[in-house]
Amino acid sequence: MNRIIRRIGDVVIVVGAIGAFALSSAALSAQFGPPPSGPPKPPKESAPIDLTGYWVSIVSEDWRFRMVVPPKGDYPDFLLTPDGKKLADAWDPAKDEAEKDHCKAYGAPNIMRVPGRFHITWADDYTLKIETDAGTQTRLLRFGAPGKSVAAGAPSRQGTASAQWERKSLRVDTSNLLPGYLQYNGVPFSSNLKMVEYFDVIHEPGGEVWLIDDAVLTDPTYLARSHKRSTHLRKQADGAGWDPQPCVVR
Repeated sequence: MNRIIRRIGDVVIVVGAIGAFALSSAALSAQFGPPPSGPPKPPKESAPIDLTGYWVSIVSEDWRFRMVVPPKGDYPDFLLTPDGKKLADAWDPAKDEAEKDHCKAYGAPNIMRVPGRFHITWADDYTLKIETDAGTQTRLLRFGAPGKSVAAGAPSRQGTASAQWERKSLRVDTSNLLPGYLQYNGVPFSSNLKMVEYFDVIHEPGGEVWLIDDAVLTDPTYLARSHKRSTHLRKQADGAGWDPQPCVVR
């Protein structure tokens, strides 16, 4: 029998095919079981997908922009503001080398695009950690604990990343960044950049497991419009090939 259940105060009305009858909350609990109780599970326990393990970049698109350094001024995928174009066209790798600022292309807006291996673990019940062997970077994706917001801290290469589960995806909002590059050849982003990512795990019939990172970057200072990227990683059985290396100016 199909039932429609409505609550009016402490009385529950159950409407069925043969009419309606009233039950107290206690009687309904005895018939249908008690409602869920207790505090919500922490994000680690409530995760709808498993992102942990070792992952390797699969560069199936934008090869010449990700595997090698494109020439100065070669950035067809980006629509820059006049200020952004001026900076990109003035890029000088020798200046970066002289300033020992080797990690401009290894910030959060570009690090997942840098070919390499990634190790994802839970640092605690509320923090996912992404470590990269390219540039030896560490991203901390923090879920807000009940009643608490994610503390910003000082601007950094990886910024402040707030995470939340959305159905079977992980959404990450990143801001509070040091300025850097969206591409090796000096395509700039400013401290105003904000990035929204959705991480999804795909299980192929043959057994391969993929991590898809879809990102939207918005920077009113240097980007004339939002920039979208989709990055693919394949899961490894273990840490074979894991080889952390410092940032380099390519």
